[in-house]
Amino acid sequence: MIIALTGATGFVGQAVLDAAARQGIAVRALTRRAQEPREGVTWIEGSLADYSSLVRLVEGADSVVHVAGLTNTPDPQEFDKANVEGTTALIDAARTSNVLRFVFTSSLSAREPSLSLYGASKAKAEGYVETSGLDWTIVRPPAVYGPRDTDMFDLFRAAKYGVVPVPPKGHTSIIHVDDLAECLLALAPPGTASGATLEPDDGQAGGYEHAEMAKLIGKAVGRKVIAPHLPATVLMIAARGDRLIRRDKAKLTPDRVGYMVHPDWVCRPERAVPAEIWQPRISGEQGFAATARWYEREGWL
Repeated sequence: MIIALTGATGFVGQAVLDAAARQGIAVRALTRRAQEPREGVTWIEGSLADYSSLVRLVEGADSVVHVAGLTNTPDPQEFDKANVEGTTALIDAARTSNVLRFVFTSSLSAREPSLSLYGASKAKAEGYVETSGLDWTIVRPPAVYGPRDTDMFDLFRAAKYGVVPVPPKGHTSIIHVDDLAECLLALAPPGTASGATLEPDDGQAGGYEHAEMAKLIGKAVGRKVIAPHLPATVLMIAARGDRLIRRDKAKLTPDRVGYMVHPDWVCRPERAVPAEIWQPRISGEQGFAATARWYEREGWL
């Protein structure tokens, strides 16, 4: 099987490349800039905005695994440009090249599109996938973490100091990036869970209360932590402060606060990936511990 992969140089995409190498799956991978040669990977230079490169990407592939997406930006209009227009262009390229299998990596935030422009863009893109006429499956991951992740890293760094501020009380599901990568590859063969919208997680029924998750991260870094719940107003003030300090590189944005304060980001059991296709291997406690060790080895912590 040959997979056409977008987002290959990103956090999740790199994990997909690693999983594909373990399984002996050939990958045609989109990249904006030249990459070092990698066994089993054919690099295709281009972007979601370059239609000709998308046609080259999908040529000869058995399926498309669309991972690329914009999760954070100071310019809200960029969400539609990257997540919606990029997805529709890739759909058109797949149809033109007669590559019918299309696995779309969306987000759990698409369940509540009114809460954030990011979630709204993912929900809109899902609509185009559903009406594409392709053999599609939509995957809505919850919070993704693991080695190389720069977003949840801030929680690990805070845990080192013993205080991990969290959103208002609520529950969230999580998934380790390696489990997500293997899930996407398991869904890649044509005819696998066709027409389904799936919500994979680490198998923790009911997810994790925010403070509970913070304490697990504290355990992973060897610290007992306190995890105060911050109200939405405080998080909005913090988002403005992050913008002032880190400018365009701010991670806490008003758009992110919009979905962070929602109390229920738990994956729904009825949308679980069928067990005969894929099952998670890495629990939250195991994954956080392994991730902390990686951060320490790499000198991040």
